[in-house]
Amino acid sequence: MADVHLSEVSRRNPDGSWALSEFTLSIADGEIMVLTGPSGSGKTTTLRVVAGLEEPTSGTISVAGEVVNGISIHARDVALVTQEHTLYPHLTVEENLRFALELRRTPAAEVHRRVDAEARVLKLGRMLKRLPHTLSAGHRQTAALGRATTRAPRVFLLDEPLHALDAAERTRVRSELMVFLKGMGVTTLYVTNDQIEAMMMGDRVAVLADGGVRQVGPPQELLDQPLDRFVAGFFGTPGMRFADALVEEQSGLAWYRLADQRLRIPAALPGPLRAWRDRTVVLGVRPWRLGDARAEPEHPADARLHAVVDHFERHGHEDLVLFTVGEDQLCARFPSGSAPPAGSPVEVTVDTNHLTSSTPPPARPSGTAVPDPSGVTPFPHRPISHREPAEERSPCTTAPPSPGAARPSVTFRRRRRREGGASGGSERWTVGRCRRSGG
Repeated sequence: MADVHLSEVSRRNPDGSWALSEFTLSIADGEIMVLTGPSGSGKTTTLRVVAGLEEPTSGTISVAGEVVNGISIHARDVALVTQEHTLYPHLTVEENLRFALELRRTPAAEVHRRVDAEARVLKLGRMLKRLPHTLSAGHRQTAALGRATTRAPRVFLLDEPLHALDAAERTRVRSELMVFLKGMGVTTLYVTNDQIEAMMMGDRVAVLADGGVRQVGPPQELLDQPLDRFVAGFFGTPGMRFADALVEEQSGLAWYRLADQRLRIPAALPGPLRAWRDRTVVLGVRPWRLGDARAEPEHPADARLHAVVDHFERHGHEDLVLFTVGEDQLCARFPSGSAPPAGSPVEVTVDTNHLTSSTPPPARPSGTAVPDPSGVTPFPHRPISHREPAEERSPCTTAPPSPGAARPSVTFRRRRRREGGASGGSERWTVGRCRRSGG
């Protein structure tokens, strides 16, 4: 087993953009670290540079205390499972599971034991003699996962390994995979956009954006103590909603004013908010902190909101009711089947003990951080667009020939293809390969 450290790792794409930007992250020995973030945030690139499929432009990567920059993929002893079902197409499922073990000259009895154990966990018993192309996408993904786990590497790199499974199979495999990984104690980097998966699988979760880490910590910490508005809005299902609120203090009581309604702040005006009295803050509200007032008749009257239902979503185990206060749309969790129809008046209870507030940061140059009186420090993120621009590139990288030099010639080889079967049909000439000669 091994710990993994990425220190100020940057990866520049051929077009000059940055896939990773001074990326720093440490994963402890045996820890399951979940990477999540929007598309293009650098999740898959992180796995690829750790695996050795891509080399970082700068920075260092170490596994078990050894810097692995420039070391071959095989020497790193990591297992990568991608979304592309990494199986040898000419080998059966069983042969795919056995391949890495036999390559290491593992004793036959041990090979049989490991393959049999993985086949039972992943329910691949009836598919062991089949070729990958005869399997469904979900079964191919399961087999690829089994191929990685059978070899017991130092580090697992799992890139959305369950994305191709149907809902029931995903739930089953997710639970069994979590037990398996925690039981083996293998250091794991796990990429997913499924928030439930991230909460279940991760000892810690790293939220990525624009090739950098916005926040890393235990899942519950990210829910309860997000460092900035991006993390608050991205992590958690359903996502946090935001509303502008005016901080007021009257006769020793503190209030949030939302449009023409007020919410009582339970304790005396908190210290960080005193500087923002009579000013506007951004209030973050998790949907599960809002509920149906009909089900909570004892809830304080000064911790309720009145609105009109915009629309609602049925999720089976619950209903989500969306409504607007002022200019901000909020979301409340109602018991299943109890959501009022769109256009109906609704009264919502608010758990004011669990509201997150922050202040809109003042205008400042990009890439700089300023103190925030709310206690929520804006992330000192330097947008990729503020990095040095990519070098200008000519569409043609071949230098023009000097005067008198022989000009290169380009030869096109045509390829004829008959359409419509062996007999009949039409012929169409298509351009084949291009060969440059001379010069």
